Parts: sequence; structure tokens; C-alpha cells
Amino acid sequence: MLLAVAASAAPEYSFEIVHTYPHDPTAFTQGLEYRDGLLYESTGLHGRSTLRKERLETGRILQQISLPTQYFGEGITVLDGRIVQVTWQSQTGFVYTRNSFQLLKKFAYAGEGWGLTNDGSRVYLSDGSAQIRCLDPETLAEQRRITVHDGSHEIAQLNELEFVSGELFANIWGSDRIARISPRDGNVLGWIDLTGLLPAADRAPETDVLNGIAYDAQHHRLFVTGKLWPKLFEIRLIPRPKD
Repeated sequence: MLLAVAASAAPEYSFEIVHTYPHDPTAFTQGLEYRDGLLYESTGLHGRSTLRKERLETGRILQQISLPTQYFGEGITVLDGRIVQVTWQSQTGFVYTRNSFQLLKKFAYAGEGWGLTNDGSRVYLSDGSAQIRCLDPETLAEQRRITVHDGSHEIAQLNELEFVSGELFANIWGSDRIARISPRDGNVLGWIDLTGLLPAADRAPETDVLNGIAYDAQHHRLFVTGKLWPKLFEIRLIPRPKD
């Protein structure tokens, strides 16, 4: 993993927990977004992949569809009245109606699909490398790519994405860190360290890695969770003093 954090000049952030919410511990979280009081989540694993709509406060699933067993669900993004979802290695994505989850179309892309988000005028797709693809929001055709870097070091394993106040937030797969990225040039603007977020008492043998970022733009709330985590957290970022 190309993650030379020790040499980084980018600001570091820790966190404080604002609220804790229940989360389905059987959900292998791959994509997460918050819109108009509701959470939208994509879960993975073959035979267990879903798209779902949930009540934040209770974790109750309000609506859910299952993907065909050949697909491993990955990132999602809510774009106006549509939901876009990608899959891991099938090179296939889906577009649904936001309200009914009716399938509108499938689309194809090369390589793997990991994370997905949008800024209203473009869609961003990660594929596990150090590159983020910029897609046309209507056709979902690739327009360009940005390479994520911290100084001269490329940052690979980019996973779940979220657009937060002009920045791209990206989970770094296999770690407890989130990169804050400039969507213009891929420069890492900061690092968020979420080590210790899920208490040891809440961890089971199957508990997996941190993954899942959602942002409530209206009320400036940041939510995070993980794969097979029983809790979802609203957090506040705390700048760490430089040594």
C-alpha cells in the first residue's frame, strides 16, 4: 500500500463522537450516502449484495432490493432522482429510480468498481488504485482521471468516496484512515485518523474494516461506519497540533 503518511505535510485530524446510531451488523458496507433525512447504503458479497434505504435514527431498513448473485455490490451515489451503483469485478453498473429502486439501465466500465460519489456536475469513481475517474453524470462515460498523491507519493487503495464541502473524502482500504482530497488535482489536503472509533466491546470475529462515509450537507454532519459494524457514528473532526 502506497501510504507514506509519516512524511506527509498535510494536516492530521482526530475525531470526537457526536452521536451513535444502530447499524445492521450483517451489512457489508460498500457505499453510503445521506439525502433528505435518509441513508442509502450498498452492501457487498456475492449472494448478499443489496441496495437499501434506511432510517438513520433507528437503522430500520425502509426499502431494499437484492442484486443477482453474480454481482458484488460496491459504491453508490444519489444523483437527483437517480441512484447509481457499481459492482466490484463485473464491469457493470446500475441506475435506479431513487424513490422506487426501479432499474432504469445498466452501464459498463473497464476494470473494477469500488467507491462512488458526485458533486452535482460530475460523478467520481474509485477502483482500488491511486486514480479516481471523473464520469459524465448523464452518460456515465469517463471524462478524465485524477491521481491522488500526498506530496510525491501516490495513495492507492482508495475505496468508498464522499463529496464533502468541496473535497473528496476517501476510505483507504485496510486502514482506519480517510484521505481528504482535492478533486481538482488529486492532492491530499488532510488525513483523518479514526483509530479506536468502534470500541473493542462492539467487535465480533466477523467485524471488518472501516468503510462508509456519508455527509449531511444541509446540517454539516459527517457519518462513518464499517463493514459488518453494529454501529454508525456521527463524528466531528478535531485538528491535531503539529509537532
